[in-house]
Amino acid sequence: MRSYETIYIVQPDLNEDEIKAMTEKVQETLTSMKGNCGRLEDWGARKLAYPVKKFSRGRYFYLTFEGDAPLVAELERRLRLDDKVIRYQTVKLEKGMQITVPVVEESPAEEAVADVAAETIPTESAE
Repeated sequence: MRSYETIYIVQPDLNEDEIKAMTEKVQETLTSMKGNCGRLEDWGARKLAYPVKKFSRGRYFYLTFEGDAPLVAELERRLRLDDKVIRYQTVKLEKGMQITVPVVEESPAEEAVADVAAETIPTESAE
């Protein structure tokens, strides 16, 4: 099986029941096509770079899974038919890449280093 990741954007004004139903449909598609769901993350509502289908905001979801090409085709077909989905994109991951994404938390020492680095970067002055 190959590893894939899909990011899909849904309408920002959906209530929690509609979002839960949508994520269940996505997971049901994966299990019905004998795929393995790695991770499904809700990245929340964000401003889009440009309006898509007259929406300036969207709610992002990140999905990693393992499966075959027919699974990807079926998942994208179902996302395309759903009016609540604004945009989606699936990418095949390279061999050997993990399908789980580790959560990285900055320690206070790293934050201090980032603050010092930001202060030492020279800025252009208007002369």
